[in-house]
Amino acid sequence: MQATRTAFEAGQNPAALAAQLAPQHVADIVEVLNEQPTETASSVLALLPHERAVEVFDQPEFDASAEILQRLPVEQATTLLRGMSEDRAAEVFRQLDEPVRSHLFARLDPETRVSLQQLLSYPPDTAGSLMTTEFVSVPATWTVGQTLQHIREVESTRETVYAIYIIDPMAQTLLRALSLRRLIISDPNADILSVAQAQSPVVASPLMDREEVALLISKYDLLAVPVVDDVGHVLGIVTVDDVIDAMIEESTEEVQRFGGLETIDRPYMEISFKEMIRKRGGWLAVLFMGEMLTASAMQHYEDALSKAVVLTLFIPLIMSSGGNSGSQATSLLIRALALQELRLKDWWRVALRELPTGITLGGILGGIAVLRIALWQNLGFYDYGAHWMLIALTVCAALIGIVTFGSLAGATLPFVMKRLGFDPASASAPFVATLVDVTGLLIYFSIALAFLSGTLL
Repeated sequence: MQATRTAFEAGQNPAALAAQLAPQHVADIVEVLNEQPTETASSVLALLPHERAVEVFDQPEFDASAEILQRLPVEQATTLLRGMSEDRAAEVFRQLDEPVRSHLFARLDPETRVSLQQLLSYPPDTAGSLMTTEFVSVPATWTVGQTLQHIREVESTRETVYAIYIIDPMAQTLLRALSLRRLIISDPNADILSVAQAQSPVVASPLMDREEVALLISKYDLLAVPVVDDVGHVLGIVTVDDVIDAMIEESTEEVQRFGGLETIDRPYMEISFKEMIRKRGGWLAVLFMGEMLTASAMQHYEDALSKAVVLTLFIPLIMSSGGNSGSQATSLLIRALALQELRLKDWWRVALRELPTGITLGGILGGIAVLRIALWQNLGFYDYGAHWMLIALTVCAALIGIVTFGSLAGATLPFVMKRLGFDPASASAPFVATLVDVTGLLIYFSIALAFLSGTLL
């Protein structure tokens, strides 16, 4: 692949690049085209053999699929859409602009239009939006031999043949699921229903969230899960590769939210300056206004600070420790909620678990702080004054209080966000740190007033 890039950078035209890419693996073709300007990539795709171009558009990793499709001749774009898997075609249609979207949709054959309309009717990030209608199903009256022959005939038009779904010929409802492996080793003359697994198949509803679909596939070790309506009709299937692609996208969104910015669904270098400011500026402004409360808290304790300036030396140390403990707890809880290891009703169990954890962690940090102050005082590195031991105890107690509060806040915020209907990842690390900064100052100076009143204060 490196040779292909080097040759193109040296001045190869799109026709030469298309000829060189055609025999390559589709993942390598996608990688090269993603690095090219949209105009160049569309020129190369227009020159690729039809089958190879369809494979490229079928890859979710192909970044500018909708934009490039709009640049291609209408006939070629329509042919490509017909050749793509229906779930991928639906995803591309969601990204197309009008009037191109309607124009291309009208040129598709009626059967494809009906399938795409069904897929496009479901909300994004649900099983219905992820599923494909290209699966293998057979009536329960067939034999193993008939099913194998059917698979040979339709294999090229199905996204996967590793799972076969057995349908009631009268009610058209799902009865059983059968793996291709079990089918192959069975007697060709046996009834298909007799060789299928006895238990009812694991199914998903069309409005099930993609995270729940991923958990189903992971829990039951499936290659695909059928999506059925309320009466048991099979609407489509969600394959494991579709779930992986969806979860990569979900993880990317959660990492961005956890970092304190709005979701960005395009590669970094393709984000415009205006969009970058819009996506990041809002959160930064909110966090900045939150941090302004920190300044207000410090102003409230201005007299105490003027009497014991030494207390300011430990503010960054104490605040960062509380924020770090809160971020740790938030990370653990967001993961646990995403994997459904915890439910909303478990919040009190989490709080009871984090309380002693925070006290212990704060005690460890407090002990380190006391040791550090004692060493610096006795070794002559810094003179904290005659009441250095009280200062050390103040810092120790403050660390215990702030780290405990940080742990509790970081652990409970994801529950609060989920209860309010927001993504728990919105309880981002910067948000937790800002909250702990404000409350941490109140805790720190309250403890300082209690320990140092009558001496330094």
